[in-house]
Amino acid sequence: MWVKVIKVHELGGPEVLSWEEVEIGDPKEGEIRIKNKAGVNYVDIYYRTGLHRAPLPFIPGKEAVGVVSAVGPGVTSFKVGDVVSYADNPMGSYAEEQIIPASVAIPIPPAIDYKTAASVLLKGMTAYVLVRQAFKRGHTVLVHAAAAGVGSLLCQWANALGATVIGTVSTEEKVGQATQDGCRHVIVYTKEDFVTRVAEITSGEGVHVVYDAVGKDTFQGSLACLMSRGCMISYGQSSGSRPDPVRLSDLAPKSLILGRPGLMHYTTNHDELLQAASEVFASIMAGVLQVHSNHVYLLSEAARVHKDLEARRTSGSIVLIPDGQRL
Repeated sequence: MWVKVIKVHELGGPEVLSWEEVEIGDPKEGEIRIKNKAGVNYVDIYYRTGLHRAPLPFIPGKEAVGVVSAVGPGVTSFKVGDVVSYADNPMGSYAEEQIIPASVAIPIPPAIDYKTAASVLLKGMTAYVLVRQAFKRGHTVLVHAAAAGVGSLLCQWANALGATVIGTVSTEEKVGQATQDGCRHVIVYTKEDFVTRVAEITSGEGVHVVYDAVGKDTFQGSLACLMSRGCMISYGQSSGSRPDPVRLSDLAPKSLILGRPGLMHYTTNHDELLQAASEVFASIMAGVLQVHSNHVYLLSEAARVHKDLEARRTSGSIVLIPDGQRL
């Protein structure tokens, strides 16, 4: 069968996202085929530009929810018509239909709608790992890009667990959402120096944890915001992947901890994957997490999505749907 996809044949700007038709077959042993509605994540841009490597040509996208349209031999856990999601691997969700290993598919609870599921799984499991690995009740935390997909969920989860959350955003328009998501203080970093404001807010003590998805532009400032024995968690690099070199001795004056966790290392088997996903879905159903699915685009508009995301014209989560379909 033939399906429409977004394909990348060469690295570059949004213009390299090509709208094409490709042929896919039936699922093989242990595989299923799903009709996708894809989530968009900043990591998709990393692959498009070459910051993260993938063999060319490739179909981008690391997250989707969909209805199972075919089941390969040996698959007993799913049937045609089931609603499932997956996140992180394999890549290729910018497609009307996609074949994935049944072992990575996660059943969607009936209370979670398609739009929410497509918006939240990868971001939510990332937030779950970040909060669980570097957080204690009563901490003060700094979350950069607080109105972005992962940032929004991080703020909500940390606030619900008893943290005092300081968030940074790029524009005044995003202050309201960050406040709604549990930020006690919101800093518009394009207008204020966030290091100075964090020092003022904490009376010079600094924060226990910084969650930094920005990278180069905020890295040194993030370290400066930490109190003694503070923890810097880097989980993205939207401003660039190469901050100024940090010597281990630079961390010594405040006994700082620097980490770069990756979701794949915390979901190494099916049980860990299901545990992370169930925590996300349970938190949504309990009202702890509100998913801001603020933007829905057609799959054919993927280039415009990337332009808007890079220009910081979006907030919350983004979903791509096949042309001619509705959520």
